[in-house]
Amino acid sequence: MEALIPVINKLQDVFNTVGADIIHLPQIVVVGTQSSGKSSVLESLVGRDLLPRGTGIVTRRPLILQLVHIDTEDRRKTFEENGIDGDEWGKFLHTKNKIYTDFEEIRQEIEAETERLSGTNKGVSDEPIHLKVFSPHVVNLTLVDLPGLTKVPVGDQPNDIELQIRDLILKYISNPNSIILAVTAANTDMATSEALKVARDVDPEGRRTLAVVTKLDLMDAGTDAMDVLMGRVIPVRLGLIGVVNRSQLDINNKKLVADAIRDEYAFLQKKYPSLANRNGTKYLAKTLNRLLMHHIRDCLPELKTRINVLAAQYQSMLSGYGEPVDDKSSTLLQLITKFAAEYCHTIEGTAKYIETTELCGGARICYIFHETFGRTLESVDPLGGLTTIDVLTAIRNATGPRPALFVPEVSFELLVKRQVKRLEEPSLRCVELVHEEMQRIIQHCSNYSTQELLRFPKLHDAIVEVVTSLLRKRLPVTNEMVHNLVAIELAYINTKHPDFADACGLMNNNIEEQRRNRMRELPSSVPRDKGTAGGPQAGAEQVDGGTGGWRGMLKKEDGMPGDKNAFPPSPMRGNAVNLLDVPVPVARKLSAREQRDCEVIERLIKSYFLIVRKNIQDSVPKAVMHFLVNHVKDCLQSELVGQLYKSGLLDDLLTESEDMAQRRFEAADMLKALQKASQVIAEIRETHMW
Repeated sequence: MEALIPVINKLQDVFNTVGADIIHLPQIVVVGTQSSGKSSVLESLVGRDLLPRGTGIVTRRPLILQLVHIDTEDRRKTFEENGIDGDEWGKFLHTKNKIYTDFEEIRQEIEAETERLSGTNKGVSDEPIHLKVFSPHVVNLTLVDLPGLTKVPVGDQPNDIELQIRDLILKYISNPNSIILAVTAANTDMATSEALKVARDVDPEGRRTLAVVTKLDLMDAGTDAMDVLMGRVIPVRLGLIGVVNRSQLDINNKKLVADAIRDEYAFLQKKYPSLANRNGTKYLAKTLNRLLMHHIRDCLPELKTRINVLAAQYQSMLSGYGEPVDDKSSTLLQLITKFAAEYCHTIEGTAKYIETTELCGGARICYIFHETFGRTLESVDPLGGLTTIDVLTAIRNATGPRPALFVPEVSFELLVKRQVKRLEEPSLRCVELVHEEMQRIIQHCSNYSTQELLRFPKLHDAIVEVVTSLLRKRLPVTNEMVHNLVAIELAYINTKHPDFADACGLMNNNIEEQRRNRMRELPSSVPRDKGTAGGPQAGAEQVDGGTGGWRGMLKKEDGMPGDKNAFPPSPMRGNAVNLLDVPVPVARKLSAREQRDCEVIERLIKSYFLIVRKNIQDSVPKAVMHFLVNHVKDCLQSELVGQLYKSGLLDDLLTESEDMAQRRFEAADMLKALQKASQVIAEIRETHMW
């Protein structure tokens, strides 16, 4: 199991080469307030002075510190390969293969690299510094040193420095594969520990939190940390370990870490003899090594799954970016053909990528025809915008100066054409909606179906322009056909239409039935069969309504002088009368005959309008499909080839976007890293290490 930590170090190296943090590797994250002793704890684990020192905030960038235990064979191999003769050395990721044997030089490089990104104003950066230390005196560990928690900005620090540091710490400890090392000074109240508080925010059950109590030798006289170390004050599931740090005087006097560890052991034996074997730097290192190994063992299965999923995603991404173009002519023809095919498949509903959030392509065109257009036509009132007065006026205008004995047919044609004309606007709107959907299909194919086009923005723009131009050319042709469909209906009012003839027959039956009912209601003194018994004259009188001839009918129904309520009183006798000055009534009660004539015309209009509406509802979608949709489908391939497949356009159209080559390179590198990581984990499985 000891070999698990080097495996994680290998994985860390793999992902460091591509600068990726998409995989959360198991690591120990050190958290604490400023001057809590974090740096001293880390230097004790390394056994060397290598971290920057000073007052205030010193750690201003995350330091990912990998401790690698080496043996004699490793030292010999390093000497042969690099000419390095020494027991311990370090390597930075940003300095590539440079090896540091002087740990003072490592400290200076950390300071320089920190100032390079974070500046000299005590600001912080989330860009980590990667340092790997090889030594026979360390155990295998991966530690992350973070800036210390602070409350008040000092000097020229930004006002939100507290929030910046807290967000940075949360970024690392929120990794479920991390172990949190919460550092708190013994001479402070554990109940107010900021490190434990922030650890509890992301690990409320404490399953991955280990507490370290520093500065045991600096507690007030007469007090000790026995209750704290026993877990009686703040219980921590992974335990609490006390350590003794070097004082600032020890550091100034260059006291060696090894000497400090010996003094620490002597202090623990004297002050806490019963707990000495469960505290101290050496016990802390062993505990961290054990916890990290068990944590890695638990994380590896999920880590393997995550790596495999990412590898599949990057493989798909790399396939989408495509290979560099060798045969431009063939590539251009292939892309044009594929786009045309996907465009047609989207209309037919057989596309590879089917939209699930909204209707698209042929499905939306069907919806426009049968839902949008159909409902709009059905909502058009056959008599909309037509009042009874309009109908009566049309009847009178159609009769000229002669009173009509029958309802004139001209008035019906005039009014029904006016109503049929109202079907043209929704029909043209239907064409417009289908045209808009045909435009939307272009973008759909570009985004989902033919991602290769994204590699060549100029080709994409050219294809969009050609298809848009083709649709634009077909729009007036389709509109003209739809206009003609309505014009055809207006050109000839077919009163012999079977459906219309049936409606007229039914209407005549109703009128005849109403006439019989009125005849039954006449007084018994009026002969009902006079029209048949009295010859032609009697028949004429019956036509007049049986009330004293046609003059009587006019007086009774048409507002002649016999009707007191028809017109206003006449001017006084003896005065000149200007007929144009006689006021015409704006509204009046219709006579029985007028009411009957208007009802006849309205029923005829409604009957014929419904016939025409049914025809339009059927013929307009057919016209749109033939003149617009099917024509574009049939001509799209040839139009694209004719406009774009030209030798003079090849180089320009197949010019990749500026960042495509870079993205392909990065995706290829990431895929290689993921595949290599997968191999590393597979090797562990073969050795039955979990």
